[in-house]
Amino acid sequence: MQAILAREFGGPEVLELEELPDPAAGAGQVRVRIHAIGVNPYETYMRAGAYAIKPELPYIPGADAAGVIDQVGSGVTAWTPGDRVYISGTATHKAYGAYAQLVVCNQDQVHRLPRRISFAQGAGLFVPYVTAWRALFGRANVRAGDVVMIHGASGGVGSAATQFAVAAGATVIGTAGSDDGLALVRAQGARFAIDHRNTGYLDDITRVTGGRGPDVILEMLANVNLDHDLTVVAPGGRIVVIGNRGRVEIDARKIMTKDISVFGMALWGIPADEIRRAHDAIVAGLDSGALTPVVGTELPLAEAARAHRQVMEPGAKGKIVLLPDPGP
Repeated sequence: MQAILAREFGGPEVLELEELPDPAAGAGQVRVRIHAIGVNPYETYMRAGAYAIKPELPYIPGADAAGVIDQVGSGVTAWTPGDRVYISGTATHKAYGAYAQLVVCNQDQVHRLPRRISFAQGAGLFVPYVTAWRALFGRANVRAGDVVMIHGASGGVGSAATQFAVAAGATVIGTAGSDDGLALVRAQGARFAIDHRNTGYLDDITRVTGGRGPDVILEMLANVNLDHDLTVVAPGGRIVVIGNRGRVEIDARKIMTKDISVFGMALWGIPADEIRRAHDAIVAGLDSGALTPVVGTELPLAEAARAHRQVMEPGAKGKIVLLPDPGP
């Protein structure tokens, strides 16, 4: 099979397409022939050797993918060859192993992919949608009637969170940094789309909430925005930190005087029962039509290095997806 391998930590150029032996499904496992692979920002940190999870070299990056089961190991009764699935990690590790034509997963790492969802869309489900579900419902306890502000709402996690929040009856304010991104935010059901390139965008958020501020803020870049979030969030509001790229200085008095709750979360630390509930919610939302992943860019698997550069650029619009040669 073909797979992307990193034999050292470093820049995107360390990602090379190589030929590797085909893996086989063991007991309690299935093998998936991969049709599409999702690219996430954390994979660039892992590749650079600067992530909390540091794989043993060489390693195959990636945790998001979708395809068709083509081999079932002993003891597996819930899945059969031909089933369309999306995956949540691999048998190698929950955070890597997916940039390949063939991937072996434990049977609880595969999830039904409805026919209306393409493989490219399915490749953008695990990391973005589980992260979004946990932030909204596992941490911020979003309810119908809440006003939810989503930074970077045109990206993978942002668009997933917008769809979940709208389906829950929340009013969504989504920010983006390009005209195409703002159009995408509106298309996902956000009531307000605000350009965070504008110096006065915080005033816009205050204005559209009638001066009160959002009840919930999902923060994708805390080192830039967290202190601003504390300024604009409503009294008693909840802020969930999903992403951060450096140290930040805040005025903690804002937390005190407004009685604000600030939550952190990391996908790999979510309790197993919450992960299960998140996938149940994802599949139900896909079935009902409430959730539809947005694909922004499709690239051949061989261009993984280009995808790693692109995923860190501003102006995100949907998911970046790698397409392997489907093979025989």
